[in-house]
Amino acid sequence: MKACVIGDGGWGTALAMTLASNGHDVTVWGPFEENLRAVREKRENVTFLPGVPVPPEIRWTSSPGEAAAEAGLVLVVVPSRYYRDVILRFRECLPPGSLVVSATKGLDEETYSRMTRVAAELLDGRFVAALSGPTHAEEVARGYPAAAVVAGADHAAVGAIRDAFMNRRFRLYTSEDAAGVEYGGALKNVIALAAGINDGMELGDSAKAALMTRGLVEIARLGEALGARRETFGGLSGMGDLIVTCTSRHSRNRAVGERLGRGEKLSEVMGAMKMVAEGVWTCGAAVSLARSQGIEMPVTEEVRRIVHEGKDPRRAMEDLMGREARNE
Repeated sequence: MKACVIGDGGWGTALAMTLASNGHDVTVWGPFEENLRAVREKRENVTFLPGVPVPPEIRWTSSPGEAAAEAGLVLVVVPSRYYRDVILRFRECLPPGSLVVSATKGLDEETYSRMTRVAAELLDGRFVAALSGPTHAEEVARGYPAAAVVAGADHAAVGAIRDAFMNRRFRLYTSEDAAGVEYGGALKNVIALAAGINDGMELGDSAKAALMTRGLVEIARLGEALGARRETFGGLSGMGDLIVTCTSRHSRNRAVGERLGRGEKLSEVMGAMKMVAEGVWTCGAAVSLARSQGIEMPVTEEVRRIVHEGKDPRRAMEDLMGREARNE
């Protein structure tokens, strides 16, 4: 089928390459013509996915109408901060019968909504599936084996999306729990910041394992309160994504946390980055959601204080370790 990938970042590029390898006719939309021109000329997304050759059959455009024309599959892969504006640009040109799937791992900064809900709202109630899992663009684009989850209540649509992507290198499972899949993908970025801060302070593997484990408890606790299934957080889009994001050298969130742990200021770290670390934005939304539900999320709270209030990371760790004793 014809596929439109909205977002020319690393993950959008990798998923476009996966679709192209399956024989689909793929067009990628990006907002900056200068970057798209460079991709066309060099056959490489130097800005967001350097070192990986891009198949010549993939088309690149800054025109929403051209990108979406006759598309049977529409994949949204843009940072959560720009998600609403981009969806609105495509609202009038998306074919009415197309399958829509969101692969953005974040929460809306204003409403704290999941991305599929934001898209569905702006697209007049259309069904939007969620795609998430323990995947790095650098590896998927090179054809390394990976597995993820596509989720939503429309079984036929979810199955068709799975079939469009799935091959011997990229395995997709299906789920009805879009809420769990999306909350897992968004909230693990916050815990990855904590894991990176731990690495930057050189506090060791024991502390990092504790942060990851207790972080997963926080994710599942909040997700369940918001309607997700607890068991989803033990799967690919929960524990799997948490593991890879907290430990991989490719993880932007872990890398940002590491620099914060070394004493750098957030403005310095973010100013030097070309790509997005969603956890920086998500930690505030996560804390607000938790407070609205009466949910305790101490690791997430401390990450927010470090990121948005400039709290000293060592003081944050001391405060976590000094909390009142309790049963696990």
